[in-house]
Amino acid sequence: MALGIAPSGAVVAAGATSRLGTGWAGPNRDARVAAPQEMTKEGKAGSAPHIFSCYPTRWDNSEQEGRAVTKILDEVLAANAKYAENFGDKSNLSLPPSRHFAILTCMDARLDPAKYAGLAEGDAHVIRNAGGRASDDAIRSLVISSKLLGTREWFVIHHTDCGMLLFTNDDMRNLLASSLKTATLDQSGWHDSGEGPGSTEGSYINWLTFTDNAKSVTEDVVRIRNHRLVPNDIPIYGYICDVKSGKLVEVPEATTAGKAR
Repeated sequence: MALGIAPSGAVVAAGATSRLGTGWAGPNRDARVAAPQEMTKEGKAGSAPHIFSCYPTRWDNSEQEGRAVTKILDEVLAANAKYAENFGDKSNLSLPPSRHFAILTCMDARLDPAKYAGLAEGDAHVIRNAGGRASDDAIRSLVISSKLLGTREWFVIHHTDCGMLLFTNDDMRNLLASSLKTATLDQSGWHDSGEGPGSTEGSYINWLTFTDNAKSVTEDVVRIRNHRLVPNDIPIYGYICDVKSGKLVEVPEATTAGKAR
């Protein structure tokens, strides 16, 4: 999950305590900062330098957002015009995906499933959310993908340096209760902008954060595999995309759990 925090030369100290205002600390925050999840050569989660190490000492994107919002719409429409000019035979693609598989992956802006999985338009379904989690809505899409559109194999693909490792349910709930403005992050943790009003509605949402990348892939595969609306003969593969190399690394426990029955 991309949090939009630009790299900087400043180094944030490992083991920093998360704080929302004075004296507040979210559960498991120390563990998350002190032992971030990365990929080893064997494809397992382990201790390694984390994206916290390239965060600025204090980050605030409000000025950048103000400039960007004035041109993003024009850029998107201009790009679409060029895309439409050369749309060609893609207008003849059928509704069901031609390669009969689906991918559940994260919304992180660094991930391009078309490139890391070799996809063209019409090849496969790609379902994305924060963390690539097997939420109720993700399973809804997968079931539609299979039942009505004929996919026969599924992938769950998370990635290294995922933003979902950087906050807890309580972090998110407390930030939203204070304000709906974009939060900031520095070496002491997340901070609200202080501009209300906020909302307690976040307390009723499970934000599906996690502390172990490989474990979260396995959990998602197991949840999908055991769901009563998922056919037993669909294999579900578990992988982690390494954002430093672009490689897909299998999570063996997940793929084993996802075997067709």
